[in-house]
Amino acid sequence: QVQLVESGGGLVQAGGSLRLSCAASGRTMSVYAMGWFRQAPGKEREFVAAIRWSGSSAYYADSVKGRFTVSRDTPKNTVYLQMNSLKPEDTAVYYCAVDLVRAGSRWPPSLSDYDYWGQGTQVTVSS
Repeated sequence: QVQLVESGGGLVQAGGSLRLSCAASGRTMSVYAMGWFRQAPGKEREFVAAIRWSGSSAYYADSVKGRFTVSRDTPKNTVYLQMNSLKPEDTAVYYCAVDLVRAGSRWPPSLSDYDYWGQGTQVTVSS
């Protein structure tokens, strides 16, 4: 199993920045990729960004390209989401998730590929 704990959410004005962290513990040697998702009230969970655990490949949703950056600190088993130029429509609960290595792992992972999820952290952007 892999346990994930997100932190760093909060209230920020439009145009501001936040950095989310997701600390992983447990079977971290089996991690293939980690992703960030978000879910706003009344909406489905949507993909935000993903990063491969080895190498530097990253993938972003069009809605956040150029504003958000995903990175990881492998020795600390932590992935980050730096969010700049935040907009009110970025308001949501943000979740991190881990995709474990398996035969035929694909890049970027699809929603169904993720094996474990964190509890989420609230991000609220005021206008």
